Amino acid sequence: MAELMLFRRDADGRDIELPGSTVALEVDLQRRVEASLEAMLGIRFLASEYATGPWHRGRIDTLGLDENGAPVVIEFKKGSDSGVLSQAVSYLSWLDSAHHEFEALVRRMLGAEAAESIDWRRPRMVCIAAGFSHHDRVAVQRLPERIDLVRYRVFDGGLLSLLLVDSSPGSPNPAASRRHREREVAVASAPTVSAAPTPGTASLVPECLRDLYSELEDALTAWDEVEVAVLRHYIAYRRLVNLASVLFRPKHQAILMYLRLDPGSVTLEESFTRDMRGIGHLGTGDLEVRLGSAADLERATPLIRRAFEAT
Repeated sequence: MAELMLFRRDADGRDIELPGSTVALEVDLQRRVEASLEAMLGIRFLASEYATGPWHRGRIDTLGLDENGAPVVIEFKKGSDSGVLSQAVSYLSWLDSAHHEFEALVRRMLGAEAAESIDWRRPRMVCIAAGFSHHDRVAVQRLPERIDLVRYRVFDGGLLSLLLVDSSPGSPNPAASRRHREREVAVASAPTVSAAPTPGTASLVPECLRDLYSELEDALTAWDEVEVAVLRHYIAYRRLVNLASVLFRPKHQAILMYLRLDPGSVTLEESFTRDMRGIGHLGTGDLEVRLGSAADLERATPLIRRAFEAT
């Protein structure tokens, strides 16, 4: 089991480990995470305590839409609960049968554009609990659903930690919306190469950038628990949130990479790095890095390392 240890330096200059604990009430954890849902998990809030109706007979703790447009169900457990996975599968089953209901909720809370861009291929379940059993972690890898197991701890001084202990990328949903399937067909008709380093990326990677992208992907997947999500216009590399988004500009012989990194902490270089705060763009991340050669990738490697090591 992954462990997170926090230390505080005392008056004598020695580091003392901070003891972690659990919340007194489950709802306290839920409300705290919901209040900063996008900052913590990259998920836009939709609803709390959402009733799933008479057939599924449940009440979803939190509903959201992640930064890649995927529907998300979040469940909180004060302690460790071996039934969390069966609950996850049940709620994802409800979600699969409630496309129109969910789309109406997104339209009401986030607007028509967000509702039109929902990606139904891989809905997510995020389980946040004090701990998970070995059997939970094994089961996640066997289930076709996309599930993240996140362990929480609270510490003195108002600190809250969220640690991704296991994750399953899931299998594409065969019942994806007709609208999204049409978009996939449109993407597949674009000029592509016959193969790419990661399965599913061929429809996005231009031949002229194939070699550079192969090296870039090696750098982006060098860390554990990195999920590669191939979307309509970009490829996302994520743990709990997107850490990097990759787009291709074949006319300019360049790859654009957006990192989850504060541009204010970087010395910006013209034609290489750019502050994208307040500037609309495809993908997610506030720091744009323009890659046109292996030398550019070498310069970008420390930035990639910073973005990934910060999570």
